[in-house]
This record gives sequence, C-alpha cells and structure tokens, in this order.
Amino acid sequence: MVDSIGVAVIGAGMAGKAHAAAWRNAPSLFAPTLPPVRLVSVCDAYEPVAEESARRFGYERHDTDWRAVAAADDVDVVSVVVANHLHREVVEGLLDAGKHVLCEKPLSDSLEDARAMAEAARRAAGRGLVARTGFTYRRAPGLAAIAELVGDGTLGRVLHVSGRYWTDYGASPDVPTSWRFTGAPGTGALADVGSHLTYVAEFLAGPVVSVSGGTFTTAVTERPVAAGFALRGQDVPLTGERVAVENDDYATFSARFADGSVVGSLEVSRVATSHPNGLVVEVFCEHGAARWDQERPSEIGLALQADGSRTGGYRQVVLGPDHPYVAGGMAMDAPGVGWGQNQMFEYQARAFLDEVAGVADPLPRNATFDDGVHNMEVLDAVARSAADGGTAVTVPTSTVPTSTQEQDA
Repeated sequence: MVDSIGVAVIGAGMAGKAHAAAWRNAPSLFAPTLPPVRLVSVCDAYEPVAEESARRFGYERHDTDWRAVAAADDVDVVSVVVANHLHREVVEGLLDAGKHVLCEKPLSDSLEDARAMAEAARRAAGRGLVARTGFTYRRAPGLAAIAELVGDGTLGRVLHVSGRYWTDYGASPDVPTSWRFTGAPGTGALADVGSHLTYVAEFLAGPVVSVSGGTFTTAVTERPVAAGFALRGQDVPLTGERVAVENDDYATFSARFADGSVVGSLEVSRVATSHPNGLVVEVFCEHGAARWDQERPSEIGLALQADGSRTGGYRQVVLGPDHPYVAGGMAMDAPGVGWGQNQMFEYQARAFLDEVAGVADPLPRNATFDDGVHNMEVLDAVARSAADGGTAVTVPTSTVPTSTQEQDA
C-alpha cells in the first residue's frame, strides 16, 4: 500500500465542489483505513472560485492553470471537472505527467476525443496509472439494491425499463448562456443528464445495443450573455446581448438492450419546471418491479408478485445497513437515518482511492474510459436517430461491457 496520496481537483463549479468535498470525506468511510490523503490543490481558471473552494474544503493551495497541477510533485490523483470540450487536453496531459485521473462524465464532447482518451488510458495503465470516469449514480444504494434484486433472481428477468431525468436549470429564458447551451444537437440535455440516465438503465437491464425514436427539442431558443463569470444558478449582470441556443433542451428515445426482447423508454429535460433534479427509474420484471426516485433517495419502491394480488403492489423499502454502501458508508449508518446524493461522490472517491492504494478488499471499481466511450456511443446513436427522423441506429459493440451489472455498483 502506498504511503500517502496527494489529491487535486481541476474545476471548482458545482460538481467540482462535490469532488473536493468527496476527497476530504472518503478516507473516513468504510474499511480498511486508507493511507493518509493529502488535499493539495483546487484549480480553476477563475481564481476567486479556486481560492474560495480550496479554503472552504481544506486544500493546501489553489491554482489557475491545470498545467501547474500536472507539474506538481505532491499531486498523485486528480479529478477533472471542467467543460466537456476541455477533457481530452487536460486528461491526456495529466496522464502524461504520471497522475491518476478521475474524469467526470460524459467523457468528452466528441467520440473522436473520447476514443483517443480511452487509448491514452490504456497506455497509462501499462505504467500503473488508474484512469476512470464518474458514473456516480451507480453508487446510489437504492439503484445498487435494485440491481442486486435483478441479479440474484428475486425480480427475475427484466421485461422493460422506464426512465426520466427531468431538471429545470434551463427552464427560465433569463438563465445566461454557457458552454452547456452550445454545441451540436445531442450535446445539451442528452449529454448532460441523458448520459446519467443511459448508464443507469444499463446498470439494471444490461448494455444498450440499439436506439430508435430519437427526438430533440429546443424550447428556449435564445439566452442572455453574462457580463462576467457566472456559476450555475447565480444571478449575474448581463450585457444586453442575446445569443442562440445551439443544442437540445429536451430529448427522448427508445433503447433495445443486449437481451433483444428487453426495451426501454428514456426521457431527459433541462426545462422541466419545478423538477430541479428529478431522476426516476422503474424496472419491470418477470417476478415484480422496482422503482427509485432521486427526490426520495433513501428508499425504493418494490412490488413482488409473490405477495399475491390482494396484498401486492408497490411498498416502501427504507434503505439501511442491509443494502449496498450504507453500512460503513456514513458516520451514523443506522436504519432510517437517510442518505443523499453527496454520498455518491464520496463512495466514488473512496473506490478510486481503494484502487490507487491497492487495498485488499476494495469497493467495486469506477467505470473505465472504455465504458465512457460506450456511453457516448449510445448518445451519438440517439443524435443520429433524431437527425434521421427517429430511425433505428445500432450502437457499436467494440466497447460494450460484457456484463454491466457485474461492473461498478
């Protein structure tokens, strides 16, 4: 096991803060005890945010250029939490510098860049470096519990899946433009939250092999320009200029999974007013059904045919130490205590540290860059389906995981 691990975070926005907090808290979770984790740097091109985040989360310093992090001898592990189009340059530079890298999803903004990153990760693995991508919702105890119920036969074979991820961060036409609102069709709501929904559906039903019915809509066609730096959700002065929104506010599609008889309907939005973070997934199986709702993350809905028609139907199952990640995953891990989304980032960070440190009994590993490429290939297939009036599009099989459910929980 290594003597200590120095950590840095590149990107200090909303998700960047979640990563910064996660690295701080992860060493206190689960067993065995990790070697000392040193919180070294938070890096952001906008210095006030980098400085504030470093101070808030207890990091030794802040930087404004990712190259400083790459060159730092006291940094071993780096989270990359910046705009998607910046991922490739930063990740490849960090790997070349000998850093272990955890990159946010989607892996990049183009398949070409994502595939190049996956090749860089394979080369880096030969030098003992770990490169993973954050499929954070696979760490949700409720979703992991449902995956276990499918995997152990309690629910039986999956028949079909229904999922939606509704958010409202773009519902107001007064929200300023940002990198999230630029790019080709499919780089908007589909890439942002649809990337999550897609791997969650695969976590429960297996790999997606084709999609159809792709449909995009841009509901808010223009947005104001901020006069200065703007974090998501903050009020900022505006220039008076308005620019066109280039990508999708809403997307929907049907998916066919590796078991050819299993299909799913998936829907995402960033203009779903009054749904700030509404991820809901329902899986229907031979012996019952199960449902998880991000707005009620400490429980699942479970229906088993064995309960009988007069006493059946959905019942609430409150998550506790008998379910994945709960025991040892919180300071107070008693039944009914409750659980939230921030813990996902902590479990993800702990799994990464386990792998880097080489602990004897690690948490399930994070998704590989090849998994990240497959995720983007599904999204690309949706975009091609939408561009061709909803036609069916096959997903390449070169990076499809052999068994998604056997991968990271």
